[in-house]
Amino acid sequence: MKYFIILLCGLLCTLTSMAGKRYKVSSPDELQKAATIAVAGDEMVIANGNYTNWQVVINTSGTAEKPIIIRAESPGQVIFSGDVNKPVFQLTGSYTELTGLTFTGCNVFKANGGFLIELKNSKYCRVTDCTFAKNLAKDQFMPIVVLSGKGEHNRIDHCNFTSNIDNQEVQVKITKDEIPTYSLIDHNVFRDKDKVNWKVFNGGECVQIGQDPVLLGTRYAYTTVRDNRFIHCNGEPEVISNKSSGNNYIHNYFEDCEGELVMRGGHDCLIDSNTFKGGTGGIRINGTHHTITNNVLEDLPTGIRLMYGMAKGKTEIGFYIAASDCLIENNRISKTDTGILIGDSKNADWTGKFDTNKYPSRTVQDVAPFNITLVDNVIIDTKNSVVHNEQ
Repeated sequence: MKYFIILLCGLLCTLTSMAGKRYKVSSPDELQKAATIAVAGDEMVIANGNYTNWQVVINTSGTAEKPIIIRAESPGQVIFSGDVNKPVFQLTGSYTELTGLTFTGCNVFKANGGFLIELKNSKYCRVTDCTFAKNLAKDQFMPIVVLSGKGEHNRIDHCNFTSNIDNQEVQVKITKDEIPTYSLIDHNVFRDKDKVNWKVFNGGECVQIGQDPVLLGTRYAYTTVRDNRFIHCNGEPEVISNKSSGNNYIHNYFEDCEGELVMRGGHDCLIDSNTFKGGTGGIRINGTHHTITNNVLEDLPTGIRLMYGMAKGKTEIGFYIAASDCLIENNRISKTDTGILIGDSKNADWTGKFDTNKYPSRTVQDVAPFNITLVDNVIIDTKNSVVHNEQ
């Protein structure tokens, strides 16, 4: 018995040492102070309440075994609202987790980067179990959650994005010099997003990986977007907008969305095992060497569209790159007008519609898709199974 008691006491001491310290905070100053002394395994608990005017930079460093946690006292009861001119939370360290927070009724402004959460140059940081509802972007092309800088292996998961207005929800920001890599965006729900009010109805993506398909589309981000649900997402024609290379889109579910999963730019992406039910479209492809496999598409005007471009390959510059060298295999398409369309937007003329000084490109989409491989696709209850318009 004596030896058992000694063993038990030793175990309790070990567990206590592993638990880390807990800091209870209720203001940005208190959180900032706690963050300067927190070490791996510590928790910072934000007291339940309604908050405005927070701008906190967190540069904490946990470990894989003992991350630093910043969490709501009770999930859903720590609520941020009001005008946002700088990031409410900016994580710049490593192995730090933000969880259980709610952002609702926030007005975000672009001038100074008014994001709700930014993971900037962070590594292995995580935003999980947070809610973003009815937040309004006051400027076009304004995201609310951003992964930026030279970050690595950051994760956005199990969050709810509901009825946000005129915004982009999640953005992986890619510049000439900075590319966040190996980001994971998974098990989130995006729903009930109305069409944006901006010109040409642009700037309302739920997920955007890269911003400049013309000059930066060849940058490799290696982002994975998987196991997310997109329900009634009508912000703009691109529910997901890919504008970089080497990304994976796996096992996502789309229902009644006025938009598509779009390879707007970039190359070498995988689109696998996604489901599309209802809405205005399924998958739209520009760029080279994409793999589109095992997707289910039903009750759509067109299941998969492969587009004309102004240029081809990975070295030519064009506002759109023609789809080429893509594998379309083992997809199941039903109840569509057209199952697979090879050659959409033939000879579309973009003269005067984009800045050719900023984007040095011809303006007519006259380069046809080529080297497209179709294998073992099942297309049923469809007016036109495969339409070739590339001749």
